[in-house]
Amino acid sequence: MYVVFGPDAVKDWRTAAELLAEAFAAHEVTGELVPTSDPAEFAAAVRAVADDAEFIVVPGSAALPDVADRQVIRVDFGRCPLDTAPGVRAHIRGRGLVGLRYAVSSWYFRRFHAPAVHTYGTHPQQWADLRTPPGPGPFPVAVLIHGGYWKPWWDADIMDALAVDLTARGYATWNIEYRRPIESDWQTTADDVAAAYAALADLPEANRLDLDRIVVVGHSAGGQLALRLAADAPTPRPALAVSLAGVLDLHPACERSLGDNAVSMALGRRYSAEVHRHSSPIERLPIGIPQLVVVGLDDDPDLLEISRHYVDRATAAHDPVGFIELPGDHFAVIDPSAEIWRHTMDSVSHTLGVGGEMSDSA
Repeated sequence: MYVVFGPDAVKDWRTAAELLAEAFAAHEVTGELVPTSDPAEFAAAVRAVADDAEFIVVPGSAALPDVADRQVIRVDFGRCPLDTAPGVRAHIRGRGLVGLRYAVSSWYFRRFHAPAVHTYGTHPQQWADLRTPPGPGPFPVAVLIHGGYWKPWWDADIMDALAVDLTARGYATWNIEYRRPIESDWQTTADDVAAAYAALADLPEANRLDLDRIVVVGHSAGGQLALRLAADAPTPRPALAVSLAGVLDLHPACERSLGDNAVSMALGRRYSAEVHRHSSPIERLPIGIPQLVVVGLDDDPDLLEISRHYVDRATAAHDPVGFIELPGDHFAVIDPSAEIWRHTMDSVSHTLGVGGEMSDSA
């Protein structure tokens, strides 16, 4: 694969080269870095890559040339508007230099574990990836809702590894993207998640999906979205809702300014129980379906406390709720190689009656 850098894209080549070498090695692929010194050279380098190969571009101070006949992953280290130009398959922005690592992963999962991409609306962020195991099915469905404190710098790509792992375990996976409140509003985000969920029943592949066995899985802010979705009693009803390090109580999350004031930024104001109770999962108890709350012991102590308190409240409300807390940080809960994820899958598979072992094709 190729990574084409525009002029002044990085300040020290050693750092970028080391990071990319580690990313290539992690996925057992090879790559070539293509530095350029001016906009014309950058444009020529982009045009020189074979038009049938997806590649990564880091424009830096240069403008991205027309790539309508290509497929590129654009990386900007700083925060900037979403690039929706034709040919830009993914735009990883605002994650700093580590965005290069995510870009390599995005390239890898699209090339070697390609999903069927479906839209559920007309906005560029109203889409979801569907992956299904081989065979006729019907397969239980895992709906994946990514986190990122409701900010636009984190996208559905951070759930790709889980989607591939779940598909290898016999689940169809529906990894959804949605508009974030900062670039739209709070209600739009909730509406997008609900619309993406509802779209499952109308997919061309719906006859291969077991819609009586749906597990909704949300990470971080996605945990709030997942349990709110479950509380809203969508049709078909989920069989299980899973929070992975979820923000399940918006009141303390707002009062303690978690995620650099993420709650108030997303809501557009400070949390109010009267106005926002509908959005806070802990205020929606009892939800009335089985739930599983998972949190790493090395995560933010506030999130650990929120998860524990939620479980206590759910139990008191007579909701069936499981709880897993094991060593691991905020991202261990979405790492397929982590012990905490293996325990999570054991519990999910037991609840849904699915074999928890990986298939030979994994």
